[in-house]
Amino acid sequence: MTGKLIRLAFRILSLLSLKSAQRLGRLLGTAAWKLGGRSVDTTRKNLLACYPDLNPDEVEALGRRSFQETGATALEIPLMWEWPVERCLGLIREIEGEELLEEYKAGKQGLLLLAPHLGNWELAGLFFASRYSMAALYSPPNQPGFEAYMKSVRSRSGSELVATDRRGIMRLFSILREGGVVGILPDQTPRREGGEFAPFFGIPAITMTLASKLVHKTGARPLVTYAQRLPDGRGFRIVIREVGPAMASRDMTESLTALNQSVENCIADVPAQYQWEYKRFRRTAPGEKSVY
Repeated sequence: MTGKLIRLAFRILSLLSLKSAQRLGRLLGTAAWKLGGRSVDTTRKNLLACYPDLNPDEVEALGRRSFQETGATALEIPLMWEWPVERCLGLIREIEGEELLEEYKAGKQGLLLLAPHLGNWELAGLFFASRYSMAALYSPPNQPGFEAYMKSVRSRSGSELVATDRRGIMRLFSILREGGVVGILPDQTPRREGGEFAPFFGIPAITMTLASKLVHKTGARPLVTYAQRLPDGRGFRIVIREVGPAMASRDMTESLTALNQSVENCIADVPAQYQWEYKRFRRTAPGEKSVY
């Protein structure tokens, strides 16, 4: 699908209310779970590996809810991209950890926001971009013409999108040294040269070293954040939390372990809202058995 067709589809879907979009998304997620396929298989294997104490029925129930929530996320994106920023921000009903942002404003160090694939990360990005001059790391999409659309909607609140190349990475270091704000998705699988193995739910997972290096070299303060979907289409709750102090350790394994633990702690709040269909363990540590 070309960028123009995607944009047309998003404009049509943006006519839905939040509650209707979530309901439709969950219906599509339920249908996708029943149909099965590679993503369903990946979700089951991820859940079995990360929650070994769950029985088969519990795995199935959580997997089905996860697909429903992924469907809700997918149908919310057209709203987040096409609605006016003020209307999107009006969906935020609660904020946990706002005092941490006040502490940032009172200091001079940069702020590194770690936003995993949990809840609605598009709304989380809008929330912070509406408050600060912020840069966010992104991977250019493969669809022709889609990148320009994505950049235009994500930057409409003032966010600077930085590509995942050497020049972009250097830009992130510069922004943080100047006391600015940078957002990163910390649970993406990096290239082998950009990651090291660290435990995630007790399983060695290749984990990006970039976030730790940004903290080490700029003195930036890391916070983990996500936008939790509230029941019955009531909106969202922005959650902002401290990252474990060990992330500042110069020992990379200790730093990455603290990073992954902070993501785990957030997932524990709303496990069904995590993107379990992603192959987080696609690379296997030496001597370990593949999850897949």
